[in-house]
Amino acid sequence: MIDTHAHLMFPEFKDDIVNVLKRAKDAGISKIINVGCDLKSCKSSVEMGAKYPELFGTLGMHPYEAQFVNDSLMNEWRKLILENKKIVAIGECGLDYFKAKVEKEIQKKAFILQIKLAKEFDLPIIVHNRDADIDCLEILDEEFADLKKVPVVFHCYGSDLEFARRLWDRGIYTSFTGIITYPNARELREVAREVPMDLFMVETDCPYLAPQSYRGKRNESSYVLEVVREIARVKGISFKEVEKISTLNAEKFFELNQR
Repeated sequence: MIDTHAHLMFPEFKDDIVNVLKRAKDAGISKIINVGCDLKSCKSSVEMGAKYPELFGTLGMHPYEAQFVNDSLMNEWRKLILENKKIVAIGECGLDYFKAKVEKEIQKKAFILQIKLAKEFDLPIIVHNRDADIDCLEILDEEFADLKKVPVVFHCYGSDLEFARRLWDRGIYTSFTGIITYPNARELREVAREVPMDLFMVETDCPYLAPQSYRGKRNESSYVLEVVREIARVKGISFKEVEKISTLNAEKFFELNQR
């Protein structure tokens, strides 16, 4: 299995990373996408990717950090991408109209700059979207003539089924976290039930969003099994099938077999 969205560089893992990686391996997690979301975490993502074979890095600025995205930073990232084959995506980046204190127009400009960098290097895009469905999709539609030819994922999917169908029609992936195991997440489980088999991935978004059976604890990559188990349950198929398909989807999306 592959945890397609983790933040193992966060302080919650500072003294425990070796044990976290061992538990993930013991649980059958072969690869982890260690996602950057600010200047410090992007640096750590690259460094950890060089140190641990199972970790792959990304470069991205969360909407909370949008004011720091500029041409100078993109130039720095260009050098990093050229020097590091284990940088597998741009993101997480996108729009957050729920909690971000950054002005919407600044968020949009930062999102577009990161999209353009992804286009330049043919890298996948990991989208953070919260209460910004229409604007996120409009920007992607404006930047790409045919989204079916571009690997884009809306990570930690949290919107409704109608919007998910609009994404799937464009070939955009939706990725699911432990949220789908929460008792009040009926609508999200409906999305997981309906998602096309070739357009979904699984993730933890750790250290956040621990599945229901670990609620209140620090989340970690080994818990992605709970996400796979719940998708299998709502789709009425075997754990092994979800495990296999989600892994193949992630390998294809991030081109992991070419790294």
